Amino acid sequence: MRAEIQSLLEAAKQSVGLLRRHLDWDTVDRRLGELNAKSEDPELWNDPEAAQSVMRERNALDDAVAAIRKIESDLDDGVTLIELGEAEGDQASITEGEETIRRAAAEAARRQVETLLAGEADSNDTYLEVHSGAGGTESQDWAQMLARMYARWGEKRGFKVELLEQQDGEEAGIKGATFLMKGHNAYGWAKTESGVHRLVRISPFDSNARRHTSFASVWVYPVVDDRIQIDIKESDCRIDTFRSSGAGGQHVNTTDSAVRITHIPSGIVVACQQERSQHKNRATAWNMLRARLYEAELKKREEKANAEQAAKTDIGWGHQIRSYVLQPYQLVKDLRTGVTSTTPSDVLDGDLDPFMEAALAQRVYGGGEEVEDID
Repeated sequence: MRAEIQSLLEAAKQSVGLLRRHLDWDTVDRRLGELNAKSEDPELWNDPEAAQSVMRERNALDDAVAAIRKIESDLDDGVTLIELGEAEGDQASITEGEETIRRAAAEAARRQVETLLAGEADSNDTYLEVHSGAGGTESQDWAQMLARMYARWGEKRGFKVELLEQQDGEEAGIKGATFLMKGHNAYGWAKTESGVHRLVRISPFDSNARRHTSFASVWVYPVVDDRIQIDIKESDCRIDTFRSSGAGGQHVNTTDSAVRITHIPSGIVVACQQERSQHKNRATAWNMLRARLYEAELKKREEKANAEQAAKTDIGWGHQIRSYVLQPYQLVKDLRTGVTSTTPSDVLDGDLDPFMEAALAQRVYGGGEEVEDID
């Protein structure tokens, strides 16, 4: 077996060992049996909240156990194929075995990173907002590029991605957009993307082909489910209705179906124009406001628990987390972790996992200084 494949195999086995310990493998079968018994009890569904909690834990455990067993099986299959291929001089079998080990090792590494997602709301669905910075058309075009990037990332991860609200730019691009991403650990993965993103490129809107720098901000906050209680006084809020600006048919453009809610004490503003019904948009906007207030509370807890680390991961307009340079060279660089990519086209097409994994590990384990920016 080649040294590269042997190294991958050992790393994968180590990851599987860590996954087993994290899952408490010695007791997981017993716990799954208990949860299966509860899920088959008709009386469980008399309490929908308790039923959802049981099914959520059961499905998560079942998925984790199945994933570990498949990784172990694939590693064994890969080793067997390589050994048979080497014994019989069959290069095709050796190549197939090596590819099987590579895939299993990559899955083991990904699952190991997911064990870091143990925050209170990490498993929840998530809202993701993109807002253009100062700079008119340039920044609005950049905001649209970012919105597409995150939509593609969510789709690649198997999340259901819904556009809740969008404000179009005057000439091109968007002023802002809000997405809802539904899927296991959606918030846990996306939360490290909050901050300011910087683009450097030759502007397609400049007839003199000069290099421009544009900024856009991203804000990520978790969907608040039934486990989390957030009380909001309606007297603390101002509710406005307005006409939807996006496509959607004559009804969307001629009635005040879109809803904006301003929470006066905090200054938080949310809006939704996804549905043709003002009632449905209002309900969604209230859910978004609850989520934003919950995210603000999580942020306060983080700052109180570790003020120094919170300073490094502060979410604010003045804090740049990543630079995307398209000219004079091709480079994307995360300013928190130093992770880079020399294929910006892939990153802008949703290849964000390496950046998220590094930022998540840094957030959990700490360490590291902010990396010098690039021009």
